[in-house]
Amino acid sequence: MAVNIKDIQKLRQQTGAGMMKAKEALESTDGDFDKAIIYLREKGEATAAKKSEREARAGLIETYVHGGRIGVIVEINCETDFVARTVEFKEFARDVAMHIAATNPEYLSLEAVPAEVVEQERSIYRKEVAGKPEQIVDKIVEGKLAKFYENSCLMQQVFIKDPDMTVTKLTSNLVAKLGENIVIRRYDRFELGAN
Repeated sequence: MAVNIKDIQKLRQQTGAGMMKAKEALESTDGDFDKAIIYLREKGEATAAKKSEREARAGLIETYVHGGRIGVIVEINCETDFVARTVEFKEFARDVAMHIAATNPEYLSLEAVPAEVVEQERSIYRKEVAGKPEQIVDKIVEGKLAKFYENSCLMQQVFIKDPDMTVTKLTSNLVAKLGENIVIRRYDRFELGAN
């Protein structure tokens, strides 16, 4: 199906997709805008997974200070300086810094949690549910462990500006939109008077 340039531009404005991707989406969905948006989102998530393997060495360091009492510094990497200078990337970095200030995550990701901490948490949860049938105990412990990760790992946390999205999903969406691997590399949070 042939699509006209106005439809392509309209889809680009709604999704932020490139011209060729918007054209491809409209052609694949016979000009149906809603289906084209879904098509782009599905393709974006697939390409985001592929892009995560590429090296990200450019980027920026963002700072955020809240009320003079909490300060955050975060390093976020991408593949090129061009992307690091985009408004979307800068807004993302700012949002991540604000999120860290608000939620105070202990770890960056699941992989950053030391094995001994995971085992200690498991042990605590097992003691909490002692006396229940063994097949239920394992499910309860894994559920409590998932909640622990959600509370203490930045990438698993629910994003403060959108409760339907995790920080991982927010990052994946930006990867799909900008077309480069994006990595939250490290952060530090300071609170006045805290150790």
